[in-house]
Amino acid sequence: MDFDEWNPTYERLLADLGYDRAGDERVRDRLAALTEPFDLGPLRERVAGATVAVAGGADCLADELSLARGADVVFAASVAADTCRDHGIPVDCMVTDLDKNPGTARRLTHEGIPVATHAHGDNLDLVVSVVPDCAGEWVLPTTQAAPAGPVRNFGGFTDGDRAAFLADHLGAAALRFPGWDLEDPTVDAEKHTKLAWAERLLRWLERRRDERFAPLEGRRDALDDDPLTPPYGD
Repeated sequence: MDFDEWNPTYERLLADLGYDRAGDERVRDRLAALTEPFDLGPLRERVAGATVAVAGGADCLADELSLARGADVVFAASVAADTCRDHGIPVDCMVTDLDKNPGTARRLTHEGIPVATHAHGDNLDLVVSVVPDCAGEWVLPTTQAAPAGPVRNFGGFTDGDRAAFLADHLGAAALRFPGWDLEDPTVDAEKHTKLAWAERLLRWLERRRDERFAPLEGRRDALDDDPLTPPYGD
């Protein structure tokens, strides 16, 4: 994802959620100071041409683990990494902003498993407390702001859709989505807004890939009528 292509969406996302670009940039810069450039080559070799399960952290994941078992590669968003591993499913990459299970992120890096570690405006304390304890060569630093130094932006906003954009960037042939619930009734208003952005971004990625993602079944018409669904001006 080229940042110039991502930036119009980022600007709308910031405005909709009331977030501050400067806050994202401040934490991005701190993450940059704590990390080194990540070698994407081995992960790209693993993902290119593969079917990737992008495992989400919804409760339904436990009932949909067969999708993860049947995939060539598993990218796990946050707590989905724990669920998969607890059921004997190896995780090839964890995607996280460190807010739920930072211990898992630390552990995976020390096992030689990449962890795409995200900086945003309100996770500075987690970045500075967790990242130094990780095995540095396995930390893939990411941002939703402009990339800087070793910190990359592959597109996406929530852990789950960032995992999908990362898999796309690495050349995945097909994406599968166990553990996704875009209508979780238990979340608060802010999380509901974040889930709305996740589905908009998945729709954008789906159209870019000419692929159909199961979590969007029955939702595409509404998304295509939504002025916040990228791309804009088509």
